[in-house]
Amino acid sequence: MLSSKEISSVELTKAQLDNIDKLNPKINSYLTVTHELALEQARQVDELRAKGEKLSALAGVPIAVKDNLTTVGIETTAGSKILQGWIPPYNATVVEKILSHRMPILGKTNLDEFAMGSSTENSAYGPSLNPWDLTRTPGGSGGGSSSAVASMQAPLAIGSDTGGSIRFPASVTGTVGVKPTYGAVSRYGLIALGSSLDQIGPVTRNVMDAAMLQDAIAGHDEMDATSLPESLGSMTEAAKNESVKGLKIGIIKELTGEGFQAGVSERFQEALDLLVAAGAEIVEVSCPSFQYAIAAYYLIQPAEASSNLARFDSVRFGLRVMPEGPATVEKVMAATREVGFGPEVKRRIILGTYALSSGYYDAYYG
Repeated sequence: MLSSKEISSVELTKAQLDNIDKLNPKINSYLTVTHELALEQARQVDELRAKGEKLSALAGVPIAVKDNLTTVGIETTAGSKILQGWIPPYNATVVEKILSHRMPILGKTNLDEFAMGSSTENSAYGPSLNPWDLTRTPGGSGGGSSSAVASMQAPLAIGSDTGGSIRFPASVTGTVGVKPTYGAVSRYGLIALGSSLDQIGPVTRNVMDAAMLQDAIAGHDEMDATSLPESLGSMTEAAKNESVKGLKIGIIKELTGEGFQAGVSERFQEALDLLVAAGAEIVEVSCPSFQYAIAAYYLIQPAEASSNLARFDSVRFGLRVMPEGPATVEKVMAATREVGFGPEVKRRIILGTYALSSGYYDAYYG
């Protein structure tokens, strides 16, 4: 519709902003809304399109960005008090790619503090709500992005996923969320949680939109040492192939039994039945160590988080709280982190620090 000029980018962006003004006070999807910036970016796209400029297929489509990605001139909090008021001096690579595709940025979405959580209830700025039922959670940590897309406050959004932060919110809001292959999307400018697990990905309303957005943000980046050197191919072209005949789909057989709600297992089986009926082949794969997945996650992720969050020391940026009495660097840091970090962040820092302490090696791993 944009390329055929049935609707302008300004009209589309304004419609999204109107929805945000109406719904965000109830749902709390956004922490920051960039009205003027989004409309100005939309105007620029319309002007280029009027001149006959060749534009990306996503040009003019407004997008929301999770608030743990750095954005020049836009407050970036990661859902934490300790970064309240911080304006980054650089854009994340993914944000640069969004801008290169000329997608107007609607604002920054809510999340559990430093992406630690599965409901957005750990956000220092209040939880997001599920637009389908305001008494329920939209999932987390990226509940802001999923609820924004589900409630028509954004057609597209960017999320990050460490242990399910894109996928779980998508599953409970009726949206499409993908955690791409590690290294497919640059993490430069993502406020790190667990560096070996973090990955940025799309949140959309349908598979084709997810594929197109994934293609837009993917690619090698010299600023990220873990960025894959080669392309994984076009997700858009793959999504255009509607046939799954002959496709082999591996299913971990341990993904059943205790810990899985009956309704979830039933929907999962229904999806498999549909795929088989469409010609796909289901291959059962055994992963005997799967039972240790959660335990391993809660060792690796807090350990990496405790290291990553050490940078928030009140000296270089962010909140600074002065202690009572003589102020030393250590006392200022302690006072700031006491006020600036929420209980879940403190819990994981303590757990991670303990796991990394050589003196407790035998107690923890023995």
